[in-house]
Amino acid sequence: MDALVIGAGVNGLTTAICLAEDGWPVRVVAKDLPHDTTSVVAGALWGPSFQEPMAMTMAWTDQSLLDFTALAEDPRSGVRMARALTVSTMPPGEPPPQARSIPELRACAPDEVPAGFAGGFHALMPLADMPRYLDHLTARLAEAGVRVEQGTVASLDDAAREAPLVVNCTGLGARELGDDSVRPVFGQHVVVTNPGLDLLFMELSTADEWTSYFPHGDRVVCGGVRVPDRWDRTPDSAITDRILARVREREPRLGDAEVIEIVTGLRPDRPAVRVAKERRGTAWCVHNYGHGGNGVSLSWGCAREVAALATELRDEPARRL
Repeated sequence: MDALVIGAGVNGLTTAICLAEDGWPVRVVAKDLPHDTTSVVAGALWGPSFQEPMAMTMAWTDQSLLDFTALAEDPRSGVRMARALTVSTMPPGEPPPQARSIPELRACAPDEVPAGFAGGFHALMPLADMPRYLDHLTARLAEAGVRVEQGTVASLDDAAREAPLVVNCTGLGARELGDDSVRPVFGQHVVVTNPGLDLLFMELSTADEWTSYFPHGDRVVCGGVRVPDRWDRTPDSAITDRILARVREREPRLGDAEVIEIVTGLRPDRPAVRVAKERRGTAWCVHNYGHGGNGVSLSWGCAREVAALATELRDEPARRL
């Protein structure tokens, strides 16, 4: 009745927790340990997802909101409910359905909208300090008797010979396991010392570069950028300069902030998030990947969906694992 979870980013760890707490004996095997994954360099703000399958991603983000709200009550988790200002150059209007679950959402008054933007919203949103949060998830797994093993899986068929339930949380690695619809989207953040900021700022934009900053205690994670189909994770100094120029124009207190580090990652983009079961010989594989830049926002909803699928498979008399 063992479950083998492949991947130790935020979705792999969260899924392993949900399975372990549902009574599954779980192993986690990953090429990259948590602090070497793309997850560790995320902002990481919970927020609405506009990905397909739309009805499911809305439900998954709503579930994640419940879990993150509960996590924010534990100061050890690295999650807090943060005051947020989101802005856009688009004319203000009614929030889309995906945004209506955001806590304390209200439109900015005209005098609250920063120069250069057409409108904005204030809200209270879960924000995770990812290094601390990944440590919290790893510790929670350890309490359930699960540790993360570093290793590689050559194929899902090989994994299926090791356990009756395989959960594919490999993110971009799903491409190497046969799904060529997964592609990288390069991202880069500039981490600076915090001059006393508490409010997070996010520009909503379809452009390839935008302004954002996320305060995490004594540091601020500044962004952002997306470069599709780029595999090279080497930091780009020109991108660093543009990020710093934008955030310092928006928040003058960041002008004297010291750069701590430049971090990069490859978001696992896909036309639709994949949470689905698949037969592999005598075993079952449940996929959980393709979250793009919404891995944190979707993590608990997708993980609980995987756990529900696993329970159905375990309890199905005709195909008992």
